[in-house]
Amino acid sequence: MYSSEKGILYNKKHQIYCFVQWFRNYMEISPEKFKEMLVSPGHISEEQFSSAIIEAQKKNIALSEYLIEEGLISDTDLGRTIADFFDHHFIDLHEVALKDEYLAYIPELAARAQRVVVCGDGEGTLKLATEQLDNYEFFNLLKKKTGKHISVLYTTKRGLDIALKHYKGDLRNKINELIDNCIQDQEEGDIVHLVDLFLEYANDNHASDIHIEPLENDILIRFRVDGILHEAIRYPKSLHDKIIFRIKIMSHMQTDEHAAAQDGRFEYHGQDNSFDVRVSILPVTDGENVVMRLLDTHTHRYSLENLGLNQTDYQKVLMASERPHGMIMAVGPTGSGKTTVLYTILEKLNKPEVNIMTIEDPVEYDIEGVQQTQVNQKKNLTFVNGLRSIVRQDPDIIMVGEIRDEETADIAINSALTGHLVISTLHTNDASTTFPRLMEMKVEPFLIASSVNIIIALRLVRKICSHCKESHIPSPAELEILEQYPSALKCVETLTGGKDFTQLRLYQGKGCKMCQQTGYSGRIGIFEVLVVDEEIRLLITKKASADVINAQALKAGMVPLLCDGVAKVLAGTTTIEEVIKVAGA
Repeated sequence: MYSSEKGILYNKKHQIYCFVQWFRNYMEISPEKFKEMLVSPGHISEEQFSSAIIEAQKKNIALSEYLIEEGLISDTDLGRTIADFFDHHFIDLHEVALKDEYLAYIPELAARAQRVVVCGDGEGTLKLATEQLDNYEFFNLLKKKTGKHISVLYTTKRGLDIALKHYKGDLRNKINELIDNCIQDQEEGDIVHLVDLFLEYANDNHASDIHIEPLENDILIRFRVDGILHEAIRYPKSLHDKIIFRIKIMSHMQTDEHAAAQDGRFEYHGQDNSFDVRVSILPVTDGENVVMRLLDTHTHRYSLENLGLNQTDYQKVLMASERPHGMIMAVGPTGSGKTTVLYTILEKLNKPEVNIMTIEDPVEYDIEGVQQTQVNQKKNLTFVNGLRSIVRQDPDIIMVGEIRDEETADIAINSALTGHLVISTLHTNDASTTFPRLMEMKVEPFLIASSVNIIIALRLVRKICSHCKESHIPSPAELEILEQYPSALKCVETLTGGKDFTQLRLYQGKGCKMCQQTGYSGRIGIFEVLVVDEEIRLLITKKASADVINAQALKAGMVPLLCDGVAKVLAGTTTIEEVIKVAGA
């Protein structure tokens, strides 16, 4: 795995000098050099590269990060490509078993500060993996301290982040050991530590939710990762009351209440980051059921540009958000990303010269400069009452977390007609069924036609893991799936110019440590964006059916959910199974 020919040995001044010159060249990778590295060998096409430069600049992120985020190249492949280009050895830390004796050479705080780990020890030489290859002062210090030669190998930032987590050890083993201790001693400090480890373990696995579920004989903890629940831990029922008590204390709930539902939240400060936790406790037949939503305040932010909208739909949403009045609606089932879309629009519109106010249940993320109100049923602060008060606060832009009833719909629609830009969500299956749904809420068709500017329907699909992504010829099973959905097959034919499906290149994740062997990591939206133009307005006023409105929207250029999903399959972002699962019905 290691090559001393390309790894740099820090035992001569001349070699240090040569290395510094090498690293300066590395740090100054220009777009031209990136193009030479990636396009010429065929890693990505010239069109993809040109588009990536523009999009990376828009998002103000490094070109390399954009390429990885969009799945154009895996983190490992990019790291290996950079190292090969500069004739230096690369090490893939995703595939390396880091031993405790390796980590012991560098204290954890120093390893995190210096961005380096020891990944090998033998024959008088320590092998280091780092992304900061010019840190030769630290390397020399380590050489003097250990009396060993230092061989430095290049790795990626993401690989190093995973490696540094090894300092925590195996959290699952720590949790199980602590559970055993708690059963024997039931010390309060151990319970506190145990709940903290649950949160850290979930956060390390990129879980969005923690489910603590009482069963007949024990307690099951499951993590929701990329929309899928996975069993994580089990512990005996004898500990459940103490763990629930600790969670209630953290969430500022009533600790003596066991027969009523309670909601709360707290901020958790971990070793690597801090995140908000929204807590719901509900009594069930076998005890109290807990669901904790992890809201990472530092990494949740999406921009309108990187939600997954194609360029045409992005421009439609952008134009609608720049209008001074009217309604923008995000629609879809629970958990489809509607609220995220609203937040990204608010981030785009949040400027000093406008007054933005929201009424939400709950407030998931705080946005500086936006006045956000939390629904409180106990204080009679409902969507209706809150919205009535908001319109008296001289707002320019109003966000209503969800339109649930006739009164909320009526006030929101009238606000949009009286000079406010209103953005909200609604539970419907697709864009065109939004209009009949509003009519069911007793909103007059002419008011809907006059106020609604755009409907954004969406679902979330899992993205192929960029670390283990590989291409393949479509399998008979994939072809069989498509044949069951003629509309999806038609989308493939349209997008590929009628090419034979079996001759296309699709992508999948083979499974690795980074994605917990699932082949997927992260999620992205698939969309259909319906612009309410004059033809659509006329159909709404005539109370046309959703099917008629949908047909007109397609005629006007709307890309349906399924086709947007298929486009992302052909682009190598997700798989046909994922798209059919969420949009094939």
